[in-house]
This record gives sequence, C-alpha cells and structure tokens, in this order.
Amino acid sequence: MFCGIGLGWLLRHRRVPFIGRVITLLIWALLFCLGIEVGMNPQVISRLTDLGVEAVVMCLAGMAGSLALAWALWRVVLKKKGGAS
Repeated sequence: MFCGIGLGWLLRHRRVPFIGRVITLLIWALLFCLGIEVGMNPQVISRLTDLGVEAVVMCLAGMAGSLALAWALWRVVLKKKGGAS
C-alpha cells in the first residue's frame, strides 16, 4: 500500500491514461480470487440459501427505512415552507 502511495506521489504530475484500465483489471482479478475462495469454503456453500435470504431481508429493511426517513424529511421540509401536509 505504501509503495502505491509513493508511486502515486512520484507520478502525480504525469498523465497516466491507462491507469483506469489497470485498476479495473485488478478489481476484477480480486473479485475472481474472492469468488474462488468463497466457492472453496464448504461452510459458506452449505449456508448459501440462508445467506441469500438474510441478504434480501437486510436489503428490504434498508430500503424501507430509507423510504420512511425520506418521507418524514419531505414532510418536515413541506411544513417549514408552509406547504400542504
């Protein structure tokens, strides 16, 4: 990490047009390796359905909370402006 910071500091005044592609390639490689690691873990594979259900529940709860708070904020903003409630 420090080598990358140092290299970035040294190259900060140069235009490096290919760096976006390199970063994208490295992210894909890391995700691929993570997928291999997860796929080789029998505990994760045996609980894949449970993990999926938990992920869906957390997603829906997060969306519901965001919608409720956005609605409440909208109501507060309308009351401050003197609009209809």
